[in-house]
Amino acid sequence: MSLERALYTAMVRMRMIEEKIAAIYPEREIRSPTHLYIGQEAVAAGVCAALGRQDVVAANYRSHGWYLAKGGSLQAMMDELFGRATGCSGGWGGSMHLIDVEAGVMGTSAIVAGGVSHAVGSALADKMLGRSQVSVAVFGDGAVEEGPWHESLNFAVLKRLPVIFLCENNLWAAFSPIKDRQPPVEIHRRAEAYGIPGVVVDGNDALAVHRAAATAVHRARRGEGPTLIECRTYRWLEHCGPNDDVPQGFRAAEELAAWKDRCPIERMRQFVTDEEDRAIRVAVTREIEQALAHARSAPWPQPTWKPAYYEV
Repeated sequence: MSLERALYTAMVRMRMIEEKIAAIYPEREIRSPTHLYIGQEAVAAGVCAALGRQDVVAANYRSHGWYLAKGGSLQAMMDELFGRATGCSGGWGGSMHLIDVEAGVMGTSAIVAGGVSHAVGSALADKMLGRSQVSVAVFGDGAVEEGPWHESLNFAVLKRLPVIFLCENNLWAAFSPIKDRQPPVEIHRRAEAYGIPGVVVDGNDALAVHRAAATAVHRARRGEGPTLIECRTYRWLEHCGPNDDVPQGFRAAEELAAWKDRCPIERMRQFVTDEEDRAIRVAVTREIEQALAHARSAPWPQPTWKPAYYEV
């Protein structure tokens, strides 16, 4: 399979899975808060296509796309969303806490910038053990405002660790635009203060993301240390949940429409035929329905602890 078709397939699969999640979410079968990735698929697809299975990703709470792109089990993810014991986190973590160690999904964190230090720790272990692995710290533009982000970059540079700092700059942190939160210094330029490469790419262009990621991976494997990549993209739905937040006045309709015109999937559509596209979508639909059927019938987790009672 060509790289272009592989990227298109990965993005369509992410989109279709999340569209199904959004459609059934109001039925309240899924109680976990969901931060949907729709609109940003090119970033996870492009980066993960440049990684090996042994490489690891530590992502944030907008987690489904990264989990799926890195090879995490859809069945285990769907079971987790339904809170079932067979879920990837045993039914206790939900949407924001996905993990598949065998696929290199170290775990996703609900804490802003929480996974950044985890990726750096993984890269430190790899260097100490002499392993040729790369770790990717995935975060949004809001994480750049957090202390652990700066501390992690500082440490990674000092130790020349094989880690990539990957910023998905979707311009919004919940309901706050980046212009109201940060000084007018482009995120990728902040790498200059640490003496490492900082690059910016169109985060809706999967091939451009892949090229930047492949360069950073190659650099990390050669022992040349970290790279900061800023991918400019946009989420289509509300910060948390399956709805459109434009009617509430959180974002301008014109802004959202402009980004939808730059849909990452449509930009890659040229690389597949109509027949190939239909085959991809039929296969993903079947996969989703099978995963849903299993999740709806899987057992609930059982507590392994008992509450402690104290006599007064």
